[in-house]
Amino acid sequence: MKQTILGAGGAIGIELAKALPHYTSQVRLVGRNPKKVNSTDELFKADLTNREQVFKAVEGSEIVYLMVGFDYNTKLWQQLWPPLIKNVIDACLQVNAKLVFFDNVYAIGGNHVNHITENSPISPTSKKGEVRAEVDRQLLESVEKRNLKAIIARSADFFSGVRKKSMLMNIVYDNLAKGKKAQWFCNAKVIHSVSYTPDLAKGTAILGNSAEAYNQIWNLPTDTQKITGEEWINLFAHELKTSNAYQVLPGWGIKALGLFIPILREMYEMRYQYDRDYYFDSSKFNNYFNYTPTRNAEAVRQTVEQLKRNASA
Repeated sequence: MKQTILGAGGAIGIELAKALPHYTSQVRLVGRNPKKVNSTDELFKADLTNREQVFKAVEGSEIVYLMVGFDYNTKLWQQLWPPLIKNVIDACLQVNAKLVFFDNVYAIGGNHVNHITENSPISPTSKKGEVRAEVDRQLLESVEKRNLKAIIARSADFFSGVRKKSMLMNIVYDNLAKGKKAQWFCNAKVIHSVSYTPDLAKGTAILGNSAEAYNQIWNLPTDTQKITGEEWINLFAHELKTSNAYQVLPGWGIKALGLFIPILREMYEMRYQYDRDYYFDSSKFNNYFNYTPTRNAEAVRQTVEQLKRNASA
């Protein structure tokens, strides 16, 4: 059974490739410059912004995992996401493949982030959220009207030893590791869930290979602990054996610095995820599959240990 990862080079895609051999010996990795994770992986070079190449990449697949992570840029998302999801849906329908879409929770906005479940309404309050809402609606409509078999597998922001594109690693670990103060956005005293990459990948593989999971939304496994930004900083400081001092960048500060720092310019509209409780609830997954996510403290320990090993290699 051929299982194909579209966007296989990112942190989640690499971990997913490690998890899939438990289910199949036929794994195809698709990307601009794919690299083998397992010795038996099939590599398929493709530009996934090209409709024809999407169709070629999906050909012969029974399960397709859409793991693409475009650069964190609103205009780019508006330009690339709607046609990509349409092309992937069309390609999957043509070859009768199931689709697992690795999604974030940007389509859920405002106070709905206080407790995010699979029943939380699509309620975007940001431009990036509007893009994700459109993508989700396209997929759900295709399930309802075009007989697509698909899963929306949602994740909170995530972290692991791969620091790229992880806000937690960028503003906490990177600063503490350099002997600087950690940073946080808006309010470090409120709850802020962050998912652990290996759990997300295992969860995605489990869903993709569970027939009964299709045509549903699932929140991927994430520790149930309600942890604050300050507590995240304390966990990393403990493992790094360094000071837990930190500074909070308020909303107006994000906006001001965004004039000079592109990533902060993109972050300003997402401040609603940091100025109030943001709790990601994966009880549905944990209970159904009898899965216990890695505890936050253990995930931080493993992450710091991995980075130390990499540095000494």
